[in-house]
Amino acid sequence: MKRSIFVVLSVLLVGLFFFYGCGQVEKGEVYKIAVAAPLTGDIATLGQGIKRGVILAYIEMTNSFTNAKIVLEFFDDRANEGEAVNVAEKISSDPRIIGVVGHLNSGCSIPASTVYAKRNLTMITPASTNPKLTLQGLNNVFRVCPTDAQQGPIAAKFLAKKGIKKVYIIDDKTEYGQGLADEFEKEFKKMGGVVLGRDSITVGSRNFKALLTKIKQFNPEAIFFGGVYVEGSLLTKQADEVGLNVPFVGGDGLKTDDYIKIAGASSEGDIITFIGSPIEETSEFYKKYKSVFPKDEIGPFDFNSYVAAKVIFITLTNLLSTGEFSREKANEFIRNTEFKDSLFNVKFDSKGDNLNSEFTIYTVKDGKFKVVDIIR
Repeated sequence: MKRSIFVVLSVLLVGLFFFYGCGQVEKGEVYKIAVAAPLTGDIATLGQGIKRGVILAYIEMTNSFTNAKIVLEFFDDRANEGEAVNVAEKISSDPRIIGVVGHLNSGCSIPASTVYAKRNLTMITPASTNPKLTLQGLNNVFRVCPTDAQQGPIAAKFLAKKGIKKVYIIDDKTEYGQGLADEFEKEFKKMGGVVLGRDSITVGSRNFKALLTKIKQFNPEAIFFGGVYVEGSLLTKQADEVGLNVPFVGGDGLKTDDYIKIAGASSEGDIITFIGSPIEETSEFYKKYKSVFPKDEIGPFDFNSYVAAKVIFITLTNLLSTGEFSREKANEFIRNTEFKDSLFNVKFDSKGDNLNSEFTIYTVKDGKFKVVDIIR
């Protein structure tokens, strides 16, 4: 049995004492951390990675427990807005749950966040980038990752430096894809670029050749896609098939090995911006991850979910050291604390956005993602 499975099955049996400075919890006290992500469906690869990141943080942090119990509970939102709201209702109504790591999709996080807000439950997303999430004025909402308002311009500026002046834009009509495309378009036009046209696709569609044939007539120098790897990989592959041999450009939703596996050689030269720094094989996080999940590739949001879980753990320990924990106090502590260790440095602003943002620009070369630039 894999260690990851063993950890999940054994969390209910682990006796823990969460010690951070000083303070002890009464014996038998149980606290829960919820993880909400698409654990099944087309983008389950991303959701399962988020799950592994939280488990890794759990293993590290619970080594210092003796008396209280921490339980991880996993909820599948299936990347569906309605299901995300249902999941949020279940999570927030459990008084033992002290925080949520999730959701992945902005289209899930935005409606779910208002449900959590009604019960003051902390939500930290590792991946939802639409600016609307933290513009709602909710005290319980935080994100580890940067926003589309930051990421979109990164791609626009990079294309401008490469001398690319004419692009066509496609988005998938989701909060994430449409929002990222909007931010890219604004910055690209500001820099003198020409947007030849814009179309939307439907998530779940598989044949885009008619659209791509139409776009070919505009002679774009690149195509920007706001969406995730499932449709993105098919778009770039089918573009080659209709003779539209230009680079596809996209955001973090494309940064997964499955993008290259599905698109094959058609992905060569594509450009991906990502919300974070590259994780090198020599890094401390890579070594920790592989020691627990030796057969799994590190997903694009695994590190972010690891960080989000650690923020919740540290918050709990500090509040328990004073002898009292509440959801309201947790939100206040997170908003006013800088979280820092050898792997990360997180400080949230008044909206709940991380002030310490990093980006990586990748291109696909020889069937692998190659780092082009790191922006801090």
